[in-house]
Amino acid sequence: MPTDPLPESDPQIQRLHHMESSFEALNARIARLAIGLGVSLKSDDEVVRVMSRHQVVRVSQERRVTLDRRGASRTDSSSERRVAHLWEELRGLLVLRYGVETRYVDEVGVSATRRILVEAEAHLTRAGFKPGADGINLDRLFNES
Repeated sequence: MPTDPLPESDPQIQRLHHMESSFEALNARIARLAIGLGVSLKSDDEVVRVMSRHQVVRVSQERRVTLDRRGASRTDSSSERRVAHLWEELRGLLVLRYGVETRYVDEVGVSATRRILVEAEAHLTRAGFKPGADGINLDRLFNES
């Protein structure tokens, strides 16, 4: 018994499109952070290494100080602090993504979640990211050969 596809204006279809675009944006940020930090997320081992990386101790005293127009000292954010924040963001976004994947499976099922992930990955590839730059290997995730 064939079923007619739901119209694009259907709230369920709109929700799936929103889920896909949200997931794509999350994956793009993860990929950009990984590229910027010079880390590969192409294997499970590499993702585990990123997740288990020790948090960098906060810089308690800035080493770089600049003077403003009046000659008063002003502390700039150090590059060490920025890099520490980027690592923290990357780990946090990876954890968030795993939670989102789980929630999507609970909300719309495995098949719909798989389609969302496949479409998001295709968009990222068209945007110039290499497959797996975001740490997702769809074949491995869905046990495909």
